[in-house]
Amino acid sequence: MAAKSITQEYLKGLWDENPVFRQLLGMCPILAVTNAVINGIAMGLATAFVLVLSSLVVSSIKKLIPSQVRIASYIVVIATFVTMADRFLAAYFPPLSKSLGPYVPLIVVNCIILGRQEAFSSKNSIGRSMIDALGMSTGFILALLTLSSIREILGTGTFLGHQVLGAWFKPWIIMILPAGAFITLGILLALAMFIEQKTKARS
Repeated sequence: MAAKSITQEYLKGLWDENPVFRQLLGMCPILAVTNAVINGIAMGLATAFVLVLSSLVVSSIKKLIPSQVRIASYIVVIATFVTMADRFLAAYFPPLSKSLGPYVPLIVVNCIILGRQEAFSSKNSIGRSMIDALGMSTGFILALLTLSSIREILGTGTFLGHQVLGAWFKPWIIMILPAGAFITLGILLALAMFIEQKTKARS
């Protein structure tokens, strides 16, 4: 199989291997924090920070890590950057940190991050690992942004706290509740599968 170009390596994370809509990874934060757009953006950026820097470090030291302790080593690296992200949010954005609750520390066990270290960063060059991490991060942020936008607009009539629907609109309270997360995600996954089938049918 021919190696992907740099562009293909990045773009795969946006659709073909999107961590949420195609691989169904990172479901915990996707369902838990997307009741508001600002929460989705913050979680996406925190995850991207951890994923990109973890990929950089793991790819740099992969030859120094004994295979018997590679997973434990990856977790230590990931936990270091998660702690940095968590403390940064707590110091500079206390309300946002409180809103995200335990889900920032839980990035440590996010399948997207650990999975990319094991499947890609530990086997590829630093450059390709960084591009892969950036692509996956972008895909994850876009998924969070899509889900949180739908839920906030329909659940409260606002976007980033600003009213976008008039007084005529009666908010769908269910959209900002856990059930709304499952319903919205299910619809988006069904739409993604429909688009994939249509694309394959045309090719």
